Amino acid sequence: MKQILLITDGCSNVGESPVMAAAHALQEGITVNVVGVVDYGTIGELGSREIADIAKAGGGLSRIVGTPQLAQTMQMMTRKTVVQTIQQAVNKEVKKILGEGTLEDLPPIQRSKVVTVVDDLTETSDLRIALLIDASASMKPKLGAVEDAIRDLALSLEAREGTSEIAVFHFPGRSSEEDAVLDANWTSDLSGIRSLFSRLRMRGATPTGPAIFKVLEHYRYDTLNEHQGRYLAEGQGEREGMLGGYVV
Repeated sequence: MKQILLITDGCSNVGESPVMAAAHALQEGITVNVVGVVDYGTIGELGSREIADIAKAGGGLSRIVGTPQLAQTMQMMTRKTVVQTIQQAVNKEVKKILGEGTLEDLPPIQRSKVVTVVDDLTETSDLRIALLIDASASMKPKLGAVEDAIRDLALSLEAREGTSEIAVFHFPGRSSEEDAVLDANWTSDLSGIRSLFSRLRMRGATPTGPAIFKVLEHYRYDTLNEHQGRYLAEGQGEREGMLGGYVV
């Protein structure tokens, strides 16, 4: 299962619509969750609406929280999204069996068995989360709390039975041509993260939409490499099979 978890404190102001980008992500099987971070005051009506719209288009959840609640919120949203994704898949299978019926239409014993399966899959399914961090100027005072929250999320994922990996991006990049920067590639060990964003040069632009597309490219590239690896391995096996007949 694949997720993007966007952490921001304001509205996008450069490039493509982040709502459109989130919709593209959902089409590719990637859920987009959004956390709006506030310390003083509010994000504002426009920012709040954008956060909700991005999550809705990406099939995910949205929350607006202060930095003390950030770590707990990230963990909650990650787990809840996994459960929802599995439940949606289960409901599709139930509909194939019952027609227009739902899980609630199953007899109690069968329903209990399905719920048990959902719980098991929640803990055993492989999970990848791309964390996309708004590093525009207004986020600078909050990045320490973001780093702590990322570390806590990584530690909580270690308790799962399935493979859990995190990649970390921030946006904007070092120049106007760089929409987002990869800070940490897919890893299950972020326990030592402390100064990921300490040397960032903060800029005022907030290219949220282009940054989401950048993360999508990373997901696509990774999937392409997996397909190529399997293709090469299968091709190697075929060549070995063909050559095997000539070995004396």
